[in-house]
Amino acid sequence: MPGRGDDRLLRGALNLIQQAISVFDAELNLRLANSRFREMFALPPELTRPGASFEAIIRCMTERGEYGPGDVEALVALRVEKARRFEPHYFERDRPNGQVISIEGHPLEPGGWVTVYTDITAIRAQERLLRARSETLSEKLLSHSEDLARANRELATTIADLREAKAALAESEARIRLITRMTPAHIAHLDRTETYTWSNDQLPLVIPSAKGPVVGRSISEALGPEAYNIIRPELHRALAGESRAFQFSLSDGPRWLRAAFTPDLDEEGRVQGVYILSVDVTEEARARQALTHAAKRELAAQLTSGLAHDFSNILTVILGLQSRLEGMELPPKAREAVAATRAAAERGGALIERLGSISGARSLAPRVTDPAVLLAGLLPLARPSLPDDVTLTLDATPGEQVLVDAGFLQDAVLNLILNARDALAGRPGRITLAARLTPERLEITVEDSGPGFSEEALTRATQPFFTTKRGAPGSGLGLAMVYDFARASGGRLRLGNAPGGGARVSVSLPARRPAALPPGLVLLAEDDPDIRDGLREDLVALGHSVIEAGTGEEAARLLASVEGIGLVLSDLVLGPGLTGLDLARTLPPGGPRLVLMTGLPPDDPRRQEAAARAPLLPKPFARAELAACLASLP
Repeated sequence: MPGRGDDRLLRGALNLIQQAISVFDAELNLRLANSRFREMFALPPELTRPGASFEAIIRCMTERGEYGPGDVEALVALRVEKARRFEPHYFERDRPNGQVISIEGHPLEPGGWVTVYTDITAIRAQERLLRARSETLSEKLLSHSEDLARANRELATTIADLREAKAALAESEARIRLITRMTPAHIAHLDRTETYTWSNDQLPLVIPSAKGPVVGRSISEALGPEAYNIIRPELHRALAGESRAFQFSLSDGPRWLRAAFTPDLDEEGRVQGVYILSVDVTEEARARQALTHAAKRELAAQLTSGLAHDFSNILTVILGLQSRLEGMELPPKAREAVAATRAAAERGGALIERLGSISGARSLAPRVTDPAVLLAGLLPLARPSLPDDVTLTLDATPGEQVLVDAGFLQDAVLNLILNARDALAGRPGRITLAARLTPERLEITVEDSGPGFSEEALTRATQPFFTTKRGAPGSGLGLAMVYDFARASGGRLRLGNAPGGGARVSVSLPARRPAALPPGLVLLAEDDPDIRDGLREDLVALGHSVIEAGTGEEAARLLASVEGIGLVLSDLVLGPGLTGLDLARTLPPGGPRLVLMTGLPPDDPRRQEAAARAPLLPKPFARAELAACLASLP
């Protein structure tokens, strides 16, 4: 079917042809008609313009008697129905005006047809004159001549149709072959002997080890023994008449393949072979696996969000009790147990933070920490991992506090202790842990009595995945993690060998100290009475006066009615009703300063909004962390 832009040129060419020609599209609308068509049937101009309907043209011709007497609507409906199920045709018709015309119709590829009307009146007149005047030609010969002429015309039409059909079929086959060759999948056909009868030559895309053309070869030869043995049961079921679809992998790499076998049935339902479609779905499988992992992480985050608040509250109570115990006169062993319990509770809080950060990167969270107390609490956790003939000692004096990420620092020191243990390689020895605090730096050193660092290790030990544990398990990430922690904290990591032998690793961090906060009136909003009691004692011990609220509504009433409140310390979740965020939204500019507390995980939207509005204290926290937070307020 010509494009719209070509119609004018084509119409001009058609006007040069002596026959009447009309072209209709699949919707039975006129696309083109030459001037001979309009003249032959004396049609009005509006019925020979593009877009005129076939039904309107036929109706006009029928009403003029073009198709003889009869009901106009019935005659129109009959011809419209024939046009809808158009078939190639040739016939001759006597018109009411005495003209005799031949009519040839041919279908067009996109839909529609073209019709050629030829005036054969003169030919018919000559035939009648010849019949009347010839006495030597028999009636039978004339009849045969007429029939032969008609047959020749019909045969020419049929031959033209066959040529068009053959060309269309060849074009369709070429298009199908091109499409199948461009498809990133193996498409093929097997006969009942499992021999390839057709293939799009894409088998190497799915099985790289398959080389060369496969048509005429057996599938077992083309695929190789491993792949054939996997697909053979499914192939035999397909040859038995059952459609099969399955997924499998080969040993040549982490790839997944999907195959579909469809039986090729004849008209009587007998299996003549099998159609094959196989495709590499490795990327799809990886994407599906990644989605599954993402769903697991999301589920873990949801579970953490639901449990973290209550668990953090429990740990906050434990840390509050530990703060009270540390202020009492206790024997050395009891004090050591208190320190270990405190360290375990802090590790529990760090664990909640990590669970809540499943989908995100871990960031530093400095807290007020006594390095000597922190390391003393670490010893009971590290000693069970050491052999009995390896001693672990600490050289540190408790007293001064600094701001440091206690969880990261514990992880780093524990890594260094375990590295020192591995360096001893099962031999008796010692590991010494020391902490020195100067006005500018906090320096923590781990020494062992092992063989020390090699020259290569001194150069490459902080590189990820470098390990000296030949033949033993080791990821090579321990020292790299310690190095990253020191650098993120603004410090440095130094590696060396001690003068008496053995390795020495030093972590040097800036000594950032908390400032003091002037005493004032604090509104404490916390729905858990045990936590509220502990926080009240902590605030009083820090020199503040405290008024308490167990709900958000009660806190709002106190804010509106009590003068002189300089600080609001509120939990983020206060049970039903108003939340800590609601209190934050109602505080006027220049009003009381605000600190929010929460046990929600870091990726919870409520915690993220709270962190954007005010300083945030992650639960659990002890009195020292509370003091540091209050001291850092602007």
